[in-house]
Amino acid sequence: MEQKIRRIGILTSGGDAPGMNAAVRAAVRTCLMNKVIPVGIRRGYQGLIHADVTEMNARSVNGIIHRGGTILYTARSEDFMTEAGQHRAAQTCRYLGLDAVICIGGDGTFRGALALSKQGVKVMGIPATIDNDIGCSHYTIGFDTAANTAVEAIDKLADTMQSHERVSVVEVMGRHAGHLAVYVGVAVGATSIIIPEFPYSFEHDVIEKIREGRMHDKHHHLIIVAEGVGKCDEICHRISEETGLEARVSIIGYIQRGGAPTARDRVMASRMGHYAVEQLLAGQTNQVVCYRDSHIVLTPIEEALEMKKSLDAYMYRVAGDIAL
Repeated sequence: MEQKIRRIGILTSGGDAPGMNAAVRAAVRTCLMNKVIPVGIRRGYQGLIHADVTEMNARSVNGIIHRGGTILYTARSEDFMTEAGQHRAAQTCRYLGLDAVICIGGDGTFRGALALSKQGVKVMGIPATIDNDIGCSHYTIGFDTAANTAVEAIDKLADTMQSHERVSVVEVMGRHAGHLAVYVGVAVGATSIIIPEFPYSFEHDVIEKIREGRMHDKHHHLIIVAEGVGKCDEICHRISEETGLEARVSIIGYIQRGGAPTARDRVMASRMGHYAVEQLLAGQTNQVVCYRDSHIVLTPIEEALEMKKSLDAYMYRVAGDIAL
C-alpha cells in the first residue's frame, strides 16, 4: 500500500534563477490545499544535512512571486558529495518525517536528488537555470528573465556605442551552453554570436561580418560571446587591430540572475511547482517535471540526466542570415 504523504520538503540548489520563488510558492500552496505540511529547506542539500528547515504556510510565501533569487537560499555542498553526507541528509528526512523532497535547480541539483533517492527518499525535480540547458525540458525557469535582462542592458549599451561608432563585445552567461547567447543575439540584432557548441573562424565570423556591415552603412557592431568561450579582451584587441575600429568589452555578469521574473517565468514556475506536488501525491517519484511540446510532463530522473540538449541550429542560422 502506498504510504500517505504528510510532509514535503522543498529546496533550491545550485545557481539561483528568477522564478524559483514562484515555484516554491506554488508548491507550498498546493501542499496546503491538499492538507500536506510544506517544509522549507534552507541552503539546499547543505541545509538538509544540518536540518536547517522551517515549516511553511500561506503567509510564508505571500508576496514572493515577483521577487528574484530564492527565499530558501542556495548553497553548494561538498559534504553532500560524499556518501556519508548523502546518508546524513536521508537521515534528516526520516528524522523530520519528510515523505518526499522537491528539488529545484539544474543538473547538479538533479544529481543530488538522484543520490537522495538511492537513500530511500522520494524526490521530484523542477528545472530552474538561466542557461536553459536541461536536456529533458524545452524550457527552464529563469531563462526568459535572464534573456530580457541581457537584452535591456545591451539595448542601453548600444545607444552609446552607436554614438561613438564602436564595436561592442558583450559577454553573456552560458558556461557550457550557448542557448542564452543565441536567443539574446537574435533579439539585439548581433553582428556575430560566438558560442561553445560551434568552432568559429575569427576572420570569417567576426571580421568579415563587420566589414560587410560597414559597406552597408552600419556604424555599430555587436559581438555576443557566451561565457564558456571567454577571450573577450583578445577578441576586442584583434578587432581593433584588423579593422581600426574602437572595440570595448562589456560583461553583463550576475545581473542576469537577478531581478523580478517575467510573466513567462512566473507562470511556468507556478505550473511546475503545482504539478510536482500533485504528481507526488498521485504516487509518482524520482522524476523531473519537464516542459515539452507545450505540455508539463514527467521524465524519470536517471533518464533525464542522460539527455543532452542540442543547440537550436535553425535559430543560430537565423542569427547569421539576418545579422546585416
